[in-house]
Amino acid sequence: MPSKRFKKLKEIQKETNSQTIDKLIPIVKKNCTTKFDEAIDLSFQINNKQKKSEVNLRTVINMPGGTGKKVKVAVVCEEAKIKDAKESGADVVGSDDLIEKIKGGYLDFEKLICTQSMMIKLSKLGKVLGPKGLMPNPKLGTVTDDVIKAVKDSKSGQVEIRNDKDGNIGVTIGKKSFSDENLIKNFNAIIETLEKEKSNISIKGDLIKSSFLTSTMGISYKLKLAKNL
Repeated sequence: MPSKRFKKLKEIQKETNSQTIDKLIPIVKKNCTTKFDEAIDLSFQINNKQKKSEVNLRTVINMPGGTGKKVKVAVVCEEAKIKDAKESGADVVGSDDLIEKIKGGYLDFEKLICTQSMMIKLSKLGKVLGPKGLMPNPKLGTVTDDVIKAVKDSKSGQVEIRNDKDGNIGVTIGKKSFSDENLIKNFNAIIETLEKEKSNISIKGDLIKSSFLTSTMGISYKLKLAKNL
């Protein structure tokens, strides 16, 4: 049975029409009445069902306003790059030894970066890393010889977005404690990335069918985009 807090939010929702991001953020924040720092979540429904093929969107975004989340990063690289990876802030670093450790079931990290030459060896662990979403990917910047940049990007607020089979994309743009300005910066970075992705894929009509904004324990509000994507 819905709580009194939730019922009250539902009443507020009925009075709120579709709004732009700058108007909705204060409303969503006001609804964050729990004791913890709720996440502000953005969701899209994309037009992924095309006549000739489905749209599969997957990319990374550098969030200028940060994410408020600490990401545990692992790096598989040659011995010569281990020092660079550690000094860049990687939490777990290794070469063949780390590959063997992962092969044995070690997955205590949230992002895995690999150099191009080591990827040949690591690719054999696709069945272990793939289902967890941890397999490095050149398109996502996680297969690279520039481990310094890759680690810093991962640590400074880089997030991955991808649609599921039904065309849904969900991404957190920050926390209630973030300033409205930083939340809007992150939102704009996502929109700019989606615009670029749209230009790279063959799609009939708009990419985005609908969009919503909510908080962890709040109500979902329909979001009006400034322009069609």
